[in-house]
Amino acid sequence: MAPQTMIRPFLADIQGNLSNSKKIEIIDSHVSAILEILGLDLEDESIRETPHRVATMYVNEVFSGLDPSLKPKMTLFGNNYGYKEMLLEKDITFFSYCEHHLIPFYGKAHIAYFPKQYVVGLSKLNRFVKYAAKKPQVQERLTVEICTEMQRVLQTEDVAVALEAMHLCIASRGVEDVNSITKTSCFGGKFEEREIKNEFLRQIESK
Repeated sequence: MAPQTMIRPFLADIQGNLSNSKKIEIIDSHVSAILEILGLDLEDESIRETPHRVATMYVNEVFSGLDPSLKPKMTLFGNNYGYKEMLLEKDITFFSYCEHHLIPFYGKAHIAYFPKQYVVGLSKLNRFVKYAAKKPQVQERLTVEICTEMQRVLQTEDVAVALEAMHLCIASRGVEDVNSITKTSCFGGKFEEREIKNEFLRQIESK
């Protein structure tokens, strides 16, 4: 078993045993140490509260998707009207953080499915995307996670997810390319058929 695989459950146990206030306290101290190593004056009025602000932001906001208790409940409705065509919600905005450099990436998600027994409340798609995005990760994994969760909730394989995002680890460092966009997708069931996949792609690209 790879070391990383062995470490993950242990870290999850540690996280589960810490209150949010304790997490903030620990992160605060580590951010303070980093800023001091960089030569910043923590007594400066402008930066004095920065470690605490960063710690609070990490725990309560941008990495809140690491807390499974915050996962939104998906409201389902019976497909009593027998709707059988593609149902698409596009341009769902999300904001996440690349796990390689802890720098943001952000963009739009597009979700489509063919209803069977159930349809899901539209706002729940937005809520789940926002929840899933709030943790360090790579775009590919986020795409698959959203698709897999929709398939589980809707009890159908007929789900498609596409993400397009701007990565600030590319725009603000390294090659410093501010124009490139990363696109990822995940297709299941009917969406693996070329004609239906192409229809989905045409619809998300249309204005």
